[in-house]
Parts: sequence; C-alpha cells; structure tokens
Amino acid sequence: MALSVEGIDIAALILRLSAGLTIIAHGWNHAFGGGRIAGTAGWFESMGLRPGRLHALMATGTELGAGALLVLGLLTPLAAAGVVGTMLVALITAHLRNGFFIFRPGQGYEYVLMIICLCCGLGALGGGSVSLDAAFGIADALDGWTGLAISAGAGGLGAALLLVACWRPAGARDSG
Repeated sequence: MALSVEGIDIAALILRLSAGLTIIAHGWNHAFGGGRIAGTAGWFESMGLRPGRLHALMATGTELGAGALLVLGLLTPLAAAGVVGTMLVALITAHLRNGFFIFRPGQGYEYVLMIICLCCGLGALGGGSVSLDAAFGIADALDGWTGLAISAGAGGLGAALLLVACWRPAGARDSG
C-alpha cells in the first residue's frame, strides 16, 4: 500500500510545526529565559565559542528565524539548514563528550541528533501542500534530494565554518 500525497502533506505539516515550534521555544529561552542573552553568551564562552555574545545573538536569531520559517513552510530546506547548523554546533561543543543519552550528566547528544535528523528529513520532504512554499509555487523545486542537499549540506558547512573560525575549547587553548 502506497502512502498517499495527502498523508505526506499531513506528515510534512506535523513535522514542520513540531520542529519549528520546538526550535522557536529553544531560541526564545536563549533570549528571554533565566540567563537571557548575557547568560547564553557566558555559557557559549565557557564552551570555547568566542565571542560569546555574538554567538548567542546569532544562535538565537537563527533559531527564532528558522523556526518561524519552518512553521510557515517557507524556504523549508533553508530553514532546516539553519536548525541543522545550530544543532550540529551544539552537538559538537556541548553534548558529544557526554555520550548518547540526554539523561546522562551534562546531557548527551540524543536530543540534538534527533533534531538534526528531523530537519534533514524535512529538507527532503519539503513543506508540503499546506505551506508557503506550495503557495508560492516553489515546493517542487525544493524537495527530494535537492532539499536534503540544502538542509544537510548548508547546515553542515555552516557549522563546520563556524567551528573552525570561532571554537577554541579549553584543551586547545591551554596546549597552544
């Protein structure tokens, strides 16, 4: 039994809304939660992302903007790339050393890996018929392998460039 186009569109909508709203909440917490931008900046600095304030503003803006684009289904693979990039940076700088499971001390990479995979899948799936991509007639040009290449490729490249340019973990600073 083949999955219907209607089923694919429903799945795209549910996945876009869950990923988009989750990442908006994540960015909102960076901006307006307990430590606000200053606290996020200090946390980023402690992980070796310098300058911390710039990275806190960039991550927060990317999360809020990409989340909103996912909710709207606008430029879905590019929005997914923004999430993939920020979550890859989080995976490498904060979670990888703590193992897989999120309940481990320091929080493992389980959660961020699932968001990365979800957004790569959304890049391939596209926004679906209930999206601004469909309303603007660009949905078919931005799904499938092209959408996956945009979400995974641009997200991965952005994360790699940021880490190479700006990440100086404590061990690397102490030895060099």
